[in-house]
Order: sequence, then C-alpha cells, then structure tokens
Amino acid sequence: MRVSYDEADDILVIRLSNKEITRETSQDWNTHISYAGDGTVVEVVVLDASKQGAWPLLRSEAA
Repeated sequence: MRVSYDEADDILVIRLSNKEITRETSQDWNTHISYAGDGTVVEVVVLDASKQGAWPLLRSEAA
C-alpha cells in the first residue's frame, strides 16, 4: 500500500496494489475508486481530502 497527498491540490491517493486499473467509478464528486480486472480495489482517490476530513490519516493506537 502506498499513500500520497498533494497539498497544493488537496488530493489524497491511496494505492492498494500494483495491478492494472481496468475500471473506475465515482462514489460522489470527490471520491473515486479504481478496480482491477478481477474486481479488487486498486486505488482510492479523495479530492478536497483535508476539507472532507480524510487527511491527515490517523494511525490506530492499537497498531
């Protein structure tokens, strides 16, 4: 898993695997999910991430 954040544009990208993206869907105007051919989630993109409360990511204290 790789997480990147673009502060200038307030975009959070969470890459879950290195599989090729074959399909993308929008959950709403600011959340986009990309899928591999086998149906697994490859990437999640959140626009206006800090405004939506998705950034910064909080780490679990139990981890």
